[in-house]
Amino acid sequence: MGGFRTYGGGGARLHLGGYLTPGIKAIMIVCAAVFVAHTVAGLYSEQAYKLIILWFGLRPLGVVPGLMLWQPFTYLFLHGGIFHLLFNMLVLWMFGTDIERAWGQRRFFFYYFLTGAGAGVINVATKWIFYQVNDPEMQIATIGASGAIYGVLVAAALVFPDRQIWLIPFPLTLPIRVYVAILAAIAFYFSIQGSGDNVSHISHLSGMLIGYLYLRRGSYFYRVRNSYSDWQRRRLQRRFEVYKRRHEKDTPPSRPDDWVN
Repeated sequence: MGGFRTYGGGGARLHLGGYLTPGIKAIMIVCAAVFVAHTVAGLYSEQAYKLIILWFGLRPLGVVPGLMLWQPFTYLFLHGGIFHLLFNMLVLWMFGTDIERAWGQRRFFFYYFLTGAGAGVINVATKWIFYQVNDPEMQIATIGASGAIYGVLVAAALVFPDRQIWLIPFPLTLPIRVYVAILAAIAFYFSIQGSGDNVSHISHLSGMLIGYLYLRRGSYFYRVRNSYSDWQRRRLQRRFEVYKRRHEKDTPPSRPDDWVN
C-alpha cells in the first residue's frame, strides 16, 4: 500500500489521515475487541478458535444452504493475525478518514458495510458457480475487512482523484485514482489466475466493483434519461400544436372591415 502523505493538485499540503473520525474509531475498536476475544479463545481451546471462524467467517456452505445470513457481515470483523488486523486498520485510517469527514458517519457506515457485505455475497456466489458442493473450497472461511476497505479505496479515488500517494519506501508519488486502478488490475489478475496465496482477491475486486457501481449510479443511463425527457418534451409540444390547430380551426374568421392596414 502507499504511504501516509498526500498532496493537493495545487501544491498545498493536505492530510488524508489525521485524527480518527467516530465511525472509523468504532470499526477499529470492534475489530480489535473481536481479535482479542478470538485470540484468547484460541489460547484456551483450538476447537473454540475454529468454531468462531466456522460460525462467523464467510463460508459458502454456511451462507447457502446453511442460512447463516449474518456471515457476510460478521466476517468483516475477524482477522487471521495481528499483522492482518493492523494492515487493514492502517489502510482504513489512511484512506477512510477524509471520506467519513466528507460524507458523515451514517453514510460512511452504510457504504462500508454495503461494499463489505456485497463483496462477501459475490465471493459466495462465485464459489458456488465454479466449485462443486463437495469441494473443500466450499468449507473454507474467508475473514477480514479487506472487501470493505477496497471499497473505501475506490471512494477515495473518486472523491479525491488528484491527491498524491507516496509509495514508501520509493521516492515516487501517484494520484490516488492511478494507485487504485493499479490495485484493481492486480486484484483482477490474481482473481482469474487463482494465486493460491490464501488471499481472497475476489473479495478485494468485488468490494471495489460494488463501491464503484454505487458511487457512479447517478451517471448510469444518463443519455437514456435525457432521451426520455426529450421524447416527453417533443410529445407535449406535438400535442400542444394539435390543440392549437384545432382551436384555430374553430375560431371564425375576422370580418374584412375589421382589418387594419
